[in-house]
Amino acid sequence: MTEPVPARFNLARYCLADNARLRPDKTAMILVGETGEFRMSFAEADLAVRRLAAGLRSLGLPTGSRIMIRMANDADYALTYFATMAAGYVALPSSAQLTPAEAAYLLENSGAAAVAASAELAADLALPAGVLLLDPVKLQALKQTAPLPDYADTAADDPAYLVYTSGTTGKPKGVLHAHRAAWGRRPMHKGWLGLQDSDVMLHAGAFNWTYTLGVGLVDPWAVGATTVLYNGHRDIQVWPQLMARHRATIFAAVPTLYRQILKYCDLAAHDLSALRHGATAGEALPPGLLEEWQSRTGKPLYEALGMSEISTYISTGPGMTIKPGSPGKPQPGRRIAILSPDSDSTAPLPQGETGLLAVHRSDPSMMLGYWHRPEEEALVYRGEWFCGGDLASLDADGYVWHHGRNDDVMNAMGYRVSPVEVEMTIAEHPAVAEVAVTELKVRADVSVVAAFIVLREGMTADPAELSAFAEGRLAGYKCPREWRFVTALPRTANGKVQRKKLALPPA
Repeated sequence: MTEPVPARFNLARYCLADNARLRPDKTAMILVGETGEFRMSFAEADLAVRRLAAGLRSLGLPTGSRIMIRMANDADYALTYFATMAAGYVALPSSAQLTPAEAAYLLENSGAAAVAASAELAADLALPAGVLLLDPVKLQALKQTAPLPDYADTAADDPAYLVYTSGTTGKPKGVLHAHRAAWGRRPMHKGWLGLQDSDVMLHAGAFNWTYTLGVGLVDPWAVGATTVLYNGHRDIQVWPQLMARHRATIFAAVPTLYRQILKYCDLAAHDLSALRHGATAGEALPPGLLEEWQSRTGKPLYEALGMSEISTYISTGPGMTIKPGSPGKPQPGRRIAILSPDSDSTAPLPQGETGLLAVHRSDPSMMLGYWHRPEEEALVYRGEWFCGGDLASLDADGYVWHHGRNDDVMNAMGYRVSPVEVEMTIAEHPAVAEVAVTELKVRADVSVVAAFIVLREGMTADPAELSAFAEGRLAGYKCPREWRFVTALPRTANGKVQRKKLALPPA
């Protein structure tokens, strides 16, 4: 990094305080819904966040307390996220897709002191003793509190937010980030997004996703740009309409959504002249999709590679040559290496050799650590390098080529999904003797979560029954889309299931 992180640094202040002073009347956020649009200026956002932060402080929670957010995809989600950090607490964003049991695990594991919840999501959540419920009525009262005169005086390394992600074990693990993580996103602004204060960022994700909270809120607000978000009913036609109506200059989504837009939308019928480029992350960008998007729109599409532990750090961006199939180069200031997957060596592998993609742990975006998982944390660090499990190589021009994962973690629409977690759930079905789950390519550029089932002798089950069983216990993005019935699972000599063999075509 060219600029050191300030010693005293608050993520919420970084995104709002200067904007409220320098451009108070500029639109910070436009939230488009079924019945209209909600708009908020930077001055209004700053005041609302400081009011709610003061309300949260009035609860008397110790500094550093975790506040879980289990809310619908609306403006209050964003305000609660920033207000929690503005008050000196740790925000725990969670997905509305989580089942009550999944949400309860996050609540218990994090040791959250309070949970801010929409009415319908609060009704199904069993609260441990002593945990405060901040329902819509309580939140509305807290929002009327006299505002804090300033944001919490936090250090750059103080905890700011905690996100849960799937790993190789059965339960999601918490990834704890410091306030400095927002400062560490600065290389993305130039190296991927080409972000300026004059931009209008249209993001296709929901508030509860870190891709949306980061690229859809933190990044635009960090530079004083306007963000446009959507929380209406699902309709693929809405995206080019929003691009045209709000003169979006950058559109951010996952490759799957770009594919759907190209398939179902008449892009020529919309004025996309304001759009400079699209940004994509969460899953690999197929070269054919890149070519079709650029051909149909005349606009470049820039890809990024990242992870929950550091956000994006490899990307293409304005002024770069795009090599189809490569997510790009390290962003300016990032230090990466390719390390041996078969030893503990910290010596980078030669150009062209495939190994573990590593990023230097001094990067300001790097997580503080895994929440109460010291054993797993020890496994991902090798000297001064963090190895997240991606396999890659570097070419002569410094471009990264991704070669999949070194573990069994799956990618479902940009979400990391643990096969163990899904397997443990499906194994509870009375007809299932054995189950293994893996990522399965159903087309050259489309992968889904697939479950391979060995049934108990004399028992039956069909895909519809198993799907209903899974959907009642897992978030939608974790549920298998393909069900295969087999007589046995492939195993090693030691009895370990070989998940990668499941995805191979029959011999």
